[in-house]
Amino acid sequence: MSTQTSTTTETLLDRTPQTGEPECAHIVKTDGDESAAAKVLQARIDGTPLEALCGHRWVPSRDPKQLPLCAKCKDIYETYRMFNDGLNETPSE
Repeated sequence: MSTQTSTTTETLLDRTPQTGEPECAHIVKTDGDESAAAKVLQARIDGTPLEALCGHRWVPSRDPKQLPLCAKCKDIYETYRMFNDGLNETPSE
């Protein structure tokens, strides 16, 4: 009798926050009534990574208003706006 064992490996890249300074500001994924600004502040305090609309993961460390907006995040947000009348022209803080 033979037993097969299958192993799965995950790439650490998907779970490891980016190191170094970000080149652009990203739009943070939020749930329902969750405040993006509060989520970013909490992540800065705790040092936990966030995920942007474009899939980028990082630990926030500086003011995103000093950086240009990520083009991928902006395109995704604009697509959401087309299907959701209640969304603002730009994401709220």
